[in-house]
Amino acid sequence: MTGVKYITDEKGERTDVVINLRKHGKSLEDFFDFLVFEERKNEETISLESLLSELKA
Repeated sequence: MTGVKYITDEKGERTDVVINLRKHGKSLEDFFDFLVFEERKNEETISLESLLSELKA
């Protein structure tokens, strides 16, 4: 894959990755959005009206 470089340890195992953001920035942003979604999907939700009411208080 172009625009992606792997860094390996002394055993030849991949430990890090360098990603060209000009080429893959949008995909990386989508990936991070997905990770945030997965982390928060079981959190309690509140309505917009409740949020606005709390912010005004």
